Amino acid sequence: MKKKDLKTSVSGKIIDIHERKIFSGSVTVSDGKILSIEEAESACDFYILPGLVDSHIHIESSMITPGAFAKAAVKQGTVAVVSDPHEIANVMGMQGVSYMLRDAGEVPLKFYFGAPSCVPATMFETSGASLNSDEVKKLLSMPEIHYLSEMMNYPGVIYDDKEVGEKLNSASAFGKPVDGHAPGLSGQMLEKYVSKGISTDHECSNLSEALEKIGLGMKIIIREGSAARNLDALKSLYGTNPGMLMLCSDDLHPDLLKVRHINKLIAKLVNEGYDIFDIIRSATIIPKQHYKLETGTLMPGNPADFIVVDDIRTMNVIETWIDGRKVYENGSALFNYIPGKPVNNFNCSEISTDDILVRATAEKVKVIKAFDGELLTGEISWEHKQGDRINARPEEDMLKLVVKDRYNDSPPSIAFINGFGLKNGAIASSIGHDSHNIICVGASDDDIVNAVNEIVTLKGGLAVSAQGITNSIQLNIAGIMSTMSCDEIAAQYDKLNCIIKSLGCSMNAPFMTLSFMALLVIPELKLSDKGLFDVKQFSLTSIFT
Repeated sequence: MKKKDLKTSVSGKIIDIHERKIFSGSVTVSDGKILSIEEAESACDFYILPGLVDSHIHIESSMITPGAFAKAAVKQGTVAVVSDPHEIANVMGMQGVSYMLRDAGEVPLKFYFGAPSCVPATMFETSGASLNSDEVKKLLSMPEIHYLSEMMNYPGVIYDDKEVGEKLNSASAFGKPVDGHAPGLSGQMLEKYVSKGISTDHECSNLSEALEKIGLGMKIIIREGSAARNLDALKSLYGTNPGMLMLCSDDLHPDLLKVRHINKLIAKLVNEGYDIFDIIRSATIIPKQHYKLETGTLMPGNPADFIVVDDIRTMNVIETWIDGRKVYENGSALFNYIPGKPVNNFNCSEISTDDILVRATAEKVKVIKAFDGELLTGEISWEHKQGDRINARPEEDMLKLVVKDRYNDSPPSIAFINGFGLKNGAIASSIGHDSHNIICVGASDDDIVNAVNEIVTLKGGLAVSAQGITNSIQLNIAGIMSTMSCDEIAAQYDKLNCIIKSLGCSMNAPFMTLSFMALLVIPELKLSDKGLFDVKQFSLTSIFT
C-alpha cells in the first residue's frame, strides 16, 4: 500500500526574494519539497524566508564536530555551509577529510565540503600530512566534494607551479569552482591569479581591494568571524555590487556560534538601511548558484529549506526547516547526534626554559605587530637593551612567541610580538593555522613552558598559565576539536577568556588571533615551527635586524 503523502503548512509574512516583495501567506510542504506558496489576507507576525548559507567556513575552528556544529547552527537559521576541511587535513590528511564527511552525514544540516588545495599551506612549516595533486584529484572526483578549497598558494598560481596547476586543472575537469585566498594581491599578479579560474575571495579588508577583484569577475565573500571582521569595511558594496556578494564566518569560535551566525549579520545590515532582498540573496541564492548547492530558495518545487524568524531587524529564529523536516523549534534542535570515536595525530615531548632561551646577536629585534580583529600583521623594530639574553618585556608589550612542532621532537622556534597586552602569564593552543603546531604567547618563560607542556600532556587543547596555575580545555579530535557540545565548550572557553582578560589582554578573541600568528600566507611577519617568516619575501628570516 502506498504511503499517504503528508502535507504541512506554515503561515506568516513571506519574504519573496525572487519577486522582491513581502506578503502574508502560507508555505505548504510535502515530501521534502515546497508544494505551494499561497497569499492570504492576513497571517501571524512571524517572517518566513529561505534558510541561510555560510559561504565559507572551517567547521574545525568552532572546536566542535560537524554534528555538534549542526545542532548549534540550526538555532541561528543556518541550513547549509560551504566548508573547507583543510584544518583537519593539515593534521591528518585524507583520514581527516573522511572523518568530517562521515560525521557530517549523521545530521540534517547540508554540508558542502571542498577539497583542500594547500596541505601544507607552505613548505616552511611542519604539518601532519600533505595532499598532492593526485589526492586532490581523487577528492574532486567524489560527489561529496563540491569545489576546490581556497587557493592560498597564490605565488604557486602566479609562477605556474606544476602541482598547483594540476589541482586547478582537476577542478576545471570536474566542473567544480575554485575558491580564492589572495589578501592584498593586486595588478597584473591578481589578473594572472583570476585568469586561472579562481572565482571568489574572502580576504578583502578594504573597499578598493574588493572593487578591483569584483572588476575582474571575482565574487567577494564578506567575512565576519571571531577574529577577522570585515563587514563594516565592505558593507557599502551592497549599494554598488550586491550581485557579487556572499556572507561567511571563515572561523567562528564556539562562544560566538552559540549566539549568532549569518542571521545576525543580516539583522545588522537591515537595521543600517541596506536592501533586505539583496542581503538575503547574498546568503541564499548567490551561494546556491555559485557552488551549485541543493538548497531551497523558497519556491515551489525547491527543497523545503526555510526559516521562521520573529522580526527582520532581530532575526531571532523560531523554526528551521531542512528538506521539509523541522529541525529546530523554540530553543531546541529536533534531531539526535552522538559523536564518533576521536582521531588524532600528536607526537612530541615537553619543553624546558632552556629550549626557549634567546641569545642576543644584535641590539635590534624584528617584532611581529598583531592587531585585534585582523589576520594581517605588521613589523616593528625593538631595541631590546637586555644584554646577552632577551626576555619578554610585558611593560613594553613585547612578549615572547613560541611555536613547537607537535608531530616531532624538534626544538621550538621563538620570536617577539607586540599587541597582545599580557602583563603576566601565557596562553597556548594546538590550533595554529594551518599546520596546527603548538603556539604560545607569554610574558615569562616559566609560564610559556607550563602552558606549552599542558598542551603536550593533553595531546591538544587550549591552556592559560599564570603564577604556577594552569587552566585548560582538551581538544581530543586532531588537537583542534572536541566531542563536547557547543554550549559545553563555549562555557569552558569563556572561562579561559576571562582569565586572559584578567592578565591584561584586551583582544576580542585572543586564542583566535594567536592561532593566525603562524599562518604564513597572510602578511607581514609570522612564526612557524621552523622560524620567523617574512610573507612578502616568502622566506624565513632572522629575528634580528
